Amino acid sequence: MIVETIHKSLRVALIIPTYNAARNWRALYEGICRQSFTPQQILVIDSSSSDGTEALVRDARFQLIRISQRDFNHGGTRQLAAAYVPDAEILIYLTQDAVPFDNDAFSNILAVFADPMVGAAYGRQLPRLEAGPLESHARFFNYPPISGVHSFENRKTLGFKAVFASNSFAAYRRSALDQVGGFPLNALVSEETIVFARLQRAGWKTAYAADASVLHSHDYTIGEQFSRYFDIAAGYARESWIEKEYRAPNSEGRRFVISEIRYLFPWHIHLIPLAVLHTLAKAIGYQLGRREIHLPLVFKRALSNQKSFWIRTTSTNDHERSTGEAQVKS
Repeated sequence: MIVETIHKSLRVALIIPTYNAARNWRALYEGICRQSFTPQQILVIDSSSSDGTEALVRDARFQLIRISQRDFNHGGTRQLAAAYVPDAEILIYLTQDAVPFDNDAFSNILAVFADPMVGAAYGRQLPRLEAGPLESHARFFNYPPISGVHSFENRKTLGFKAVFASNSFAAYRRSALDQVGGFPLNALVSEETIVFARLQRAGWKTAYAADASVLHSHDYTIGEQFSRYFDIAAGYARESWIEKEYRAPNSEGRRFVISEIRYLFPWHIHLIPLAVLHTLAKAIGYQLGRREIHLPLVFKRALSNQKSFWIRTTSTNDHERSTGEAQVKS
């Protein structure tokens, strides 16, 4: 009954950033169509795809916004998309490779907004059917089957885990998002973590909806893991207030490694050396990323997975550390 009331009383928009999404489109489209709740607006913001994505979006009768590939930014693009659905009270964000797992993924993530103090939520990510052990463990570790609601006070016991989130499948109350200034317009990565932390500091609660699931995982190479963690650490370095408030996520890294070894033993013991190499790549990438302010720009471009971000960055003048407070509106 509560969920039905939410569905009838709130206007919801689904926003999907895409780039060359044709190979994923059928699964994504079918997953959206079978949902028990259909958002009133579905907007695709496409970064100038060259594989026919735009035609597929038009055939689906979804709203389409086209931007230049070089203008894509994890935070800025999502904020731009939100401006195209001004009447939406709840914004659901989904990436092109995240497929709703069952018919109630949207319905269940919306249910958490029955609490008027919940400003944002993210759903559970399950490994793809073809995922290997390393890929599967990462999803089972980071997205457990138990839901939770967090506030600023939870940082004292949970640390960084209190603001862990993923925009692969997440939803935001627009009034809360607007209060904290929306998504950061020039975020390297982890724009959702920045917003979740700002929301908690502003008095909002954030939620993890374990019953709202999507299939989403990646089989990263060692090099890709290095670049990802370089970007993650560089992003946190630019928002150093998050680590100060929530403690650096190093303890989570240790927990992950121990959990991974246990997961692989004994049936996948042959993969432990590969897991160790992945861990080393993450650690080295992370430590370099934390020190990116001291690295030459050409070096950052070479190490990062987000090349366009560094192409737009012509100097270190934009590298002023955020306090996390400037964007909060009274």
